[in-house]
Amino acid sequence: MYAEERQQSIAELISSRGRISVADLSSTYGVTTETVRRDLAVLDRIGVVRRVHGGAVPASALTSSEPGVGERENTRAEQKDAIAAAALAFLPPSGGSAVLDAGTTTGRLAALLTSDRELTLITNSIPIAARVAPLNGIALRILGGRVRGTTQAAVGEEALAALEWLRVDVAFIGTNALSVGHGLSTPDSDEAAVKRAMVKTANHVVVLADSTKIGREHLMSFARLNNIDVLVTDEEIDDTDHKSLTDNGIEVVIA
Repeated sequence: MYAEERQQSIAELISSRGRISVADLSSTYGVTTETVRRDLAVLDRIGVVRRVHGGAVPASALTSSEPGVGERENTRAEQKDAIAAAALAFLPPSGGSAVLDAGTTTGRLAALLTSDRELTLITNSIPIAARVAPLNGIALRILGGRVRGTTQAAVGEEALAALEWLRVDVAFIGTNALSVGHGLSTPDSDEAAVKRAMVKTANHVVVLADSTKIGREHLMSFARLNNIDVLVTDEEIDDTDHKSLTDNGIEVVIA
C-alpha cells in the first residue's frame, strides 16, 4: 500500500471510529508507530484529522461550536430513549437527592420520572424543570443564572454558588464528548464550569452519553475518568473503547 492510500484509509477509519490510537493504527496497517505519526501529521496539516495525545480524532471532533437543543433532540433518539430508561436504575432510593444536568438524554430521563417517586431534584435545565415541576413527589430546585439559548441551561456565578454548598446522592451528567485522554468535555467554558461543579457535588456520578460521543474531544474538559462511576451508553460502543473505559474503573452499562 502506498503512503497516500494508507493515509486515505486511516482518515476513513478515524472518521468512522471517532478516535484511534497510534498503536492501533500501527497494528492495523503493519507499519511502525513513527510511520503512523508521519501519516497523521500529513492528515492534520490538510485538516482531515486532528492529532491528540496518543492518536487522532476527526477534525470535526475538536470544535467550539455546538448544535442547539432542537437539532440534538431528534439525533439518535432511539439510543437516547434506551439510555434514559437504563439510567432509571441508578436513581437514589425514595427520599434521596439528585442533580440532573441539562441535555437531551438527561431530558429523556426526566420525562420518565413519575409523581410516586419521592426525590429532591436539582437542575440547571429550563426544559427539565418544566417537565418535572408538575410531579407531586419531586421537590424541585432550579439553579439560577444566565440561560444559554443553545442549551437552555442556567450557567454562571449564581449556578456555581448554589452548587458549592450542595451534596447529592447522584449526579446524572450529559457530555458532548468523552475520551480517555481528555475526559468529559464540552465546547462552552461556562457550561463546563457548571458541569464540573455538579460532578463535584455528587457521591455517585452517572454519565449518559450515546456511543458517538465516545472517543471525541471538545475544547473544555470538565471531568476526568476517575471522577465517573458509571457510563450508560448504547450497544454501538466500540469494543476497544469499552475495554479502555472499564480498565479505568468505570462501570459501562449498555442500554
